[in-house]
Amino acid sequence: MRSVSGVPGEDFSIEDVRGVFPEELEIQPLDHPVDATVQIPGSKSVTNRALLVAALADGTSGIQNPLFSDDSYWLLDSLTRLGFTIHADREAASIEIQGQRGIIPKSGMELYVGNAGTVARFLPPVLALGDGPYRVDGVARMRERPVEDLVEVLRRLGGGVEYEDESGRFPLVVRGGGIRGGTARVPGDKSSQFLSGLLMAAPYAEEPVVLNVETTRTSLPYVGITLDVMRSFGVEVEASKDYRRFIVEPAVYEACDYAVEPDASGASYFFAAAAVTGGRVRVPGLGAGSSQGDLRFTTVLEEMGCEVEVGEDYVEVRGPERLRGVEVNMNAFSDTMMTLAAIAPFAGGPTTILNVGHTRHQETDRISAVATELRRLGVQVEEGPDSLRITPGPVSSGTVETYGDHRMAMAFAITGLATPGIRIKDPGCVTKTFPDYFERLEALR
Repeated sequence: MRSVSGVPGEDFSIEDVRGVFPEELEIQPLDHPVDATVQIPGSKSVTNRALLVAALADGTSGIQNPLFSDDSYWLLDSLTRLGFTIHADREAASIEIQGQRGIIPKSGMELYVGNAGTVARFLPPVLALGDGPYRVDGVARMRERPVEDLVEVLRRLGGGVEYEDESGRFPLVVRGGGIRGGTARVPGDKSSQFLSGLLMAAPYAEEPVVLNVETTRTSLPYVGITLDVMRSFGVEVEASKDYRRFIVEPAVYEACDYAVEPDASGASYFFAAAAVTGGRVRVPGLGAGSSQGDLRFTTVLEEMGCEVEVGEDYVEVRGPERLRGVEVNMNAFSDTMMTLAAIAPFAGGPTTILNVGHTRHQETDRISAVATELRRLGVQVEEGPDSLRITPGPVSSGTVETYGDHRMAMAFAITGLATPGIRIKDPGCVTKTFPDYFERLEALR
């Protein structure tokens, strides 16, 4: 197996996942309905949770079918800098991690997380378990993304964390020294990643941790993924049915072999390709037992007239002759919001996307970005503080700005399958979660 170095550029580098991309890529429309079985890489959300929990576990864990992408690279890089022994084999699609039973081997480290939101939010609570200090920083956009709620809750639980510069923003300095535990209120209106990061570190607090979630709760299915991963490594969280209260007793994660299921968010683009071309796409490895909330995108496609079949280990979508417009609250599975927006112009009526205000604070202001680029293509869009209303109509050719956001590139590429002359700027941004996306898209032909 290949050893993952803690120094970018050595052995397993960011270039391993980025490859070479043109500055601009034109998408060629399909001249026939899609009919394909598509293999989707492992889930980013599940991969990063499994890697982090494995590092905290007692013993050596094997992670099968992990995602090798920008986001997972930055987590692997941080873990190796922190002194964890990690071996990755991309050909065998596996990563082996020697867990240290809640101990962070090295202190005094500077960690760079790129634009990986999960890594930036998951690491600080875990770093609080170490001796510190640790500095966490990322790209310029990361310094604009909210982190105050995480810092305030971590402080209430006895974790030592400070802002290096501007209050409420990265970079952070985590002083370490452990987490005392206790009870804290967690705002739920900005990112579920704050809650997930706290939950994963909580078993190693000195006392039980009780987290009460208040205000609007965002993307709660991702918290379900966190609980499932923790359970697989031997730690059970007591959670209320409405996910408003979580109790974590002191415990130790147990090393295990863990298989990462395909990424439901990544699958959404190929399901959308079936929907917009009136074709068929099957994705193996996803099924009725999936913990990924983004699989709910298929229920939206059903409302739009698609036939959806969910088996034990596959999901298949068959598109109709003409899609119907829908009105849908996408708060719980907002990573697929742009996928829906990309095919909405081809429906028979308007599509309204509701309750996605938190997406303004992600890789880019996603509501504004989607509205701007659809208008660039001649589509009528009404933009609200937390909503979009898209009126069907002819789609013009044009160049789509992606704002460095992988989901903008992947979503609007599906628009290009149904209309000529769509060009994607900075297509290489897809390496954040799906490095060979365009190759797999091209294979649909």
